[in-house]
Amino acid sequence: MGIDASIRAKESEVRYYSRLFPVVFSKGSGSYVYDQEGNGYLDFFCGSGSLNYGHSNPVMKQAVIDYLLADGIINGLDQMTSAKMLFINEFFETIILPRGYNYKMQFCGPTGTNSVEAAIKLARKYTGREKIVYFEHSFHGMSYGSMSVSGMKNKNLHKDYTRHTVEMPYAEKAESIGNFKQYLQSASADNLPAAVILETIQAEGGIRVASKVWLEEVASIARDFGLLLIADEIQTGCGRTGTFFSFESTELKPDIVCLSKSLSGYGFPLSVNLINPAIDCWTPGEHNGTFRGNNIAFVSAAYALQYWKTDAFEKNIMNSAAFIEDYFMSDSFLQKIQLKGRGLMRGIELRNEEEAMQLQRTLFRNGILMDVCGYRDNVVKIMPPVTIAQDDLQKGLDIIHQSLIECLS
Repeated sequence: MGIDASIRAKESEVRYYSRLFPVVFSKGSGSYVYDQEGNGYLDFFCGSGSLNYGHSNPVMKQAVIDYLLADGIINGLDQMTSAKMLFINEFFETIILPRGYNYKMQFCGPTGTNSVEAAIKLARKYTGREKIVYFEHSFHGMSYGSMSVSGMKNKNLHKDYTRHTVEMPYAEKAESIGNFKQYLQSASADNLPAAVILETIQAEGGIRVASKVWLEEVASIARDFGLLLIADEIQTGCGRTGTFFSFESTELKPDIVCLSKSLSGYGFPLSVNLINPAIDCWTPGEHNGTFRGNNIAFVSAAYALQYWKTDAFEKNIMNSAAFIEDYFMSDSFLQKIQLKGRGLMRGIELRNEEEAMQLQRTLFRNGILMDVCGYRDNVVKIMPPVTIAQDDLQKGLDIIHQSLIECLS
C-alpha cells in the first residue's frame, strides 16, 4: 500500500524521500526498516548517513529509556547537565585524546547546516576577513550561508549571498591545486579569504574521493596564506569511511571540524564543531540557539562512543568495506560497474540520471533502500549501517547485483 493521496495533499510539494520510497514506514530494527504492511527492506540509505549504527540499537535505546524514566532534562539550551557532561567526557576520552588532537567543543544546534554556519561565522570573526573558498560540486547544507559554499546548490542564489565566496576545482581536476595557489598569490593581503571548507569525500557530489596528497596540499597552502581549514565531517564522520574522522589517514589538522548526522548514534538531532582553542574568540552568547542542548541526543551519543573504545570496531568496518570490493571483483559483470568511494561510503556510477533512477526504483522494488546523488544525479549510493552483519551485507549486495542485471543487461 502506498501513501494515501489525502495525506500527500496536506504536505508541501518540497517533500522528496517519501516520493523516492513511496510507502508508509512504521518500524526499524538493526539493518532493516518495515512498512505498515510488514514488508522488510534492507537499509543501505541510513537516513542519508544519520543512522550509521542502524535502527533501534538496543544499548542506546535502553540508555535513553532509563534517562526518560528518571525525568532527565530534555532541553537544556547550553546549560551544563549530567547528560551533556557525560557526552563531553566520553567524547574527549574516547575520540580526541587518543588521537592526540587539541580541540574545544562548540554546540551549534540540531543539524549539520547549523555547524557549518557557525564555522563560517567564527572563521570570519577570527580572521577579520570575509571570503570563504569552497570546491565545485560540494554540499554543506541548505541554509543560506551553507548554500553559499555549496557548489551543488548555490548557482541560483542571489549574488549577494555568493559575493564573499570563491569556487575552486575539486581534487580530481589537474588544475585544482594550481588554481587555488594562484588565486591566493594574486590576492592582496587585505583581500585574502578567511577559510577554505572541504569534504574529504564529496558525498552528495557523487562519492568523489580526494586523495591524501591533494588534501595535504590544500591544507599546506591554506596554512601558508593564513586561511583557516574547515573540515566538513557531517556525512563522512562517525565511522562512515572506516575511521571515526575521515581525515585520520592524512596529516590534516583542521582548525574547525563540523560534526552531525550520526553523532547522536540513534538518529536524534545533534551537531557540534570541534575548534582549535587558539581561534575560540567567541564572546559568551555571541552564537546561540534554542536546541543546542538536546540531552536525549547526548545520552545516546555517549553510548554510541562505546563502539570506539578499542580498534576492533574500526577493523570490522574495514572488513565490511573489503567485502564489498571483493564482491564486485568476483563477478565478470560487476567488474564492469564503476564502484566509487571508501569504507562504507560507496557509489555506483551510471551513465546518466535516467539509468540511476531506474536502478534506484528496481532496488526498492527488490527490497533495499538506496539513494541517488551526484552533480549529474547519476550515482546510486551504497551506505549500509557500519554495524551491519556480514550475512545482511551479502544479502544486500546480492540484491544490488540482481537489480543491476535487470536494469543494464
